[in-house]
Amino acid sequence: MTGLVIRPARPDDAEAIHAALMGIGETVGEAHKIKSTPEDIRRDGFGERPHFSTLIAEIDSEFAGMCLYFPIYSTWMGRSGAYVQDLFVDAKFRGLKIGEQLLRALARAVRDQGGAYIELAVDTGNHAAQRFYERIGITHRADDQVHRITGDTFFTFADRDNNKGI
Repeated sequence: MTGLVIRPARPDDAEAIHAALMGIGETVGEAHKIKSTPEDIRRDGFGERPHFSTLIAEIDSEFAGMCLYFPIYSTWMGRSGAYVQDLFVDAKFRGLKIGEQLLRALARAVRDQGGAYIELAVDTGNHAAQRFYERIGITHRADDQVHRITGDTFFTFADRDNNKGI
């Protein structure tokens, strides 16, 4: 594809990254659940200790998509990898394999840093995304199940002091 550039995100991409997150939320009908702001993205994705990294896809210098990820480690494999938190391609550029190219660029970066895998979760209602991942070889694992604790329940859990030794 001519004109496609995949590059690491910069702080001035925070608004585009956040807009992409809102686009994902709209796609799955849950944009109202997104609480992050562009400033959160700028603060937590850049600087001395970023919590995540992002690859940006551009076509002729126009934002076309992004892949937001962070490092993970498999103790069973004894290898590092990347967890893809969010993958987005702007509607204007869908069908051009930009999502696949973003994931391939991430896979090369992970491999080049000694890693061996990519992992991600897909919203159970996002059947188009599920088909996309299956088509490119990122398969669902029936032996894994995501568990999560968030919100007030998380803070209550964290504040409960069952063991004074920690």
